[in-house]
Amino acid sequence: MAGYGFGGDEFVTPDIVKQFVVYLYHHIRERNIPEIQSMYEVSFLKLSDRYFKTTPWPPVEAIRDLVDGDQVFCLLYQEMYFRHLYARVTPDLRARVASWNNYRDLFGVIISHTTTMQLPSVWLWDMIDEFIYQYQSFALFRGKMAARSAEEVEALRKCDKVWSTLEVLNILQALVDKSGIAAELSGDAGARLFATDGFVAPGKSNVLRMLGYFSLVGLLRVHVLIGDYHGGLKALNPLSLFERTHLFTAKIVGAHIALFYYGAFAYMMLRRYQDAARCFNAVLSHLNRVKQYHQRSAQYDQVLKKNEQMYALLAITVALCPSAASALDDAVAGLLREKYSDKVSRMVRGDPASFDELFSYACPKFVAAAPPSLDGPAGNTSQDAYRTQLHLFLKEARSQQMLPLLKQYLLLYSSVSVPKLASLLEVEPALLRTNLTCLIHKSASLRWDGGADNTSGVLAAAGDLEFRIDVDVSTGTELVIVTELPAAKHRSDFLVRHVAKFQEIVRDLEMPPAVAPAAPAAPAVAVQ
Repeated sequence: MAGYGFGGDEFVTPDIVKQFVVYLYHHIRERNIPEIQSMYEVSFLKLSDRYFKTTPWPPVEAIRDLVDGDQVFCLLYQEMYFRHLYARVTPDLRARVASWNNYRDLFGVIISHTTTMQLPSVWLWDMIDEFIYQYQSFALFRGKMAARSAEEVEALRKCDKVWSTLEVLNILQALVDKSGIAAELSGDAGARLFATDGFVAPGKSNVLRMLGYFSLVGLLRVHVLIGDYHGGLKALNPLSLFERTHLFTAKIVGAHIALFYYGAFAYMMLRRYQDAARCFNAVLSHLNRVKQYHQRSAQYDQVLKKNEQMYALLAITVALCPSAASALDDAVAGLLREKYSDKVSRMVRGDPASFDELFSYACPKFVAAAPPSLDGPAGNTSQDAYRTQLHLFLKEARSQQMLPLLKQYLLLYSSVSVPKLASLLEVEPALLRTNLTCLIHKSASLRWDGGADNTSGVLAAAGDLEFRIDVDVSTGTELVIVTELPAAKHRSDFLVRHVAKFQEIVRDLEMPPAVAPAAPAAPAVAVQ
């Protein structure tokens, strides 16, 4: 069966594909959520593997008559069409522009018109997720000017608003504002949303409401991709990364990973290492419990990859702030030691190569907020945003290179003179004073204070020692007075773990005893 180019060549649509489109259309009109979800998550993928492994699905013109020309369904169909195109076929500029126009029209209809349509929450999350992925893909595509022909450069001149950062942020914010999700979450912290699986009432549409909810995660992601970490956490404010009782993303593994991956990364880049560790711990503990249920999912490989990346980022976090390890559950801490104990030791000693390796492996694919100049010399600027963030991160890591050794010496003394400590470290006293000031600065960071603002916090000790510089009045010698802080005992975590173990024992004891299978009857013996 011959393939076809985007929007072009003749193509014979298989009958089973026509049947799929008709059934999906009728199920959407009837609001049959279980059938829609089955067709979306199972049938669409099976048909894609069977008929369209390396080619696009039929263009919307081929199925329009099958669905009575329904505008909204055609927009939904094209949303799936372009997602498949990006996954299986390298999209050209024309396809990228067409997908942008389709998303803009689809979200525009949802924002400006009252709809009674109902869709599975996983599809609505995938819309936001794919929308941002295609924005990210276009930014990287646009940055590779050296590979563009003169015709493509001229075409790009006409696409100044296509997948632009401002337009993407405006659409996501419009979904949040129009849905009223922020006010709802401020009222009950998402309890009703969680209890009703996103459906307000029977027969009422969940589409705008859930798109607004997932757009909060989308706003966080876009801000992180352009390096605006404070803005990302601000945009997420209706959701809290630390109050997870009614967090709806826990029901959709991709959304849950995105929320905590980008949220924790933002905290890490803002030097809020204890908050970052708490976020990584929350999602990694969650994945340890649920990833076995997603082994047959098409997203399983992506789940595993993000799981590994978050352990790498957690290793960086613990290396830069060893006290952050106290926030980790036993299982997460054990896996972290198993995977990265050697790397953590190297980073603690200030090895820049280990920081570079793990950051490059685990960081997001950053994009430039503004398009490159089309009038300058052709080049490849697609990696410029990544290099900028890597440089900023390594600069922060290098600023702490002397601190581990300094800290080891300080732990040996309750008080030591500045000249003696400088001679032990083989540095000038002036440089030692600078390093001591740096250690004081690095040993404190903001920690979330329980408020509604994800960026708020109180300045708290992030190290395991305190010291001050004083002067011995009798000799006039500068002294460093050291106080080692006692390790915090997390009795609540200890009790929670043992209560859970006790409950497991009780469940095992209350289970009815297993009935032993009856012994097989002895074979009959023939009488001679």
